[in-house]
Amino acid sequence: MTQNVPDFGALLRGAERSAVHLEMRDSYMDDPVFADWRAGLPVDHPDAYELPEEYQAWATLVKETVARGVVMRRARIVSEPVTEYIRWEHAITERHNVALGEHVRWLPRRLASGIALPGNDLWLIDDRLVLFHWFTVDGDWAGHEFSEDPAVVKLVADAFEAVWERGTPHDRYVV
Repeated sequence: MTQNVPDFGALLRGAERSAVHLEMRDSYMDDPVFADWRAGLPVDHPDAYELPEEYQAWATLVKETVARGVVMRRARIVSEPVTEYIRWEHAITERHNVALGEHVRWLPRRLASGIALPGNDLWLIDDRLVLFHWFTVDGDWAGHEFSEDPAVVKLVADAFEAVWERGTPHDRYVV
């Protein structure tokens, strides 16, 4: 199922209006910045911590995308109390997402029960292209799938908008 999947960078560079990301897991693979955060390093302070190269590449891609007028939104559905991983994500979201131009909202899982959600995390580009991401139970990368099927796109768009409406903006969500 991972064949014929466009490169994510190319998808984002091709976005014309919107790029939305739905995250639904309470933890993902170990990340070098997460490990540094757990060790007490100041990863959320740009003047005190140098981000790894892959984060710098991501920052450049987001800035370029937003500069073209593409609205980037990220919604995270999380269990409460939050996991250590989510606590870390929240701590770095201002620097790693919001400061780059993304809009981020958080939705406690208990408030998502009435929403028909897709089974996997995803990106939706311009309300027409969906890139699903698969993860193992431990949060390791397991692959992805691409869809342009109008029924899948509608399910994803409706789910994201429902999560977004119920979500709390990053600057008001307290972990």
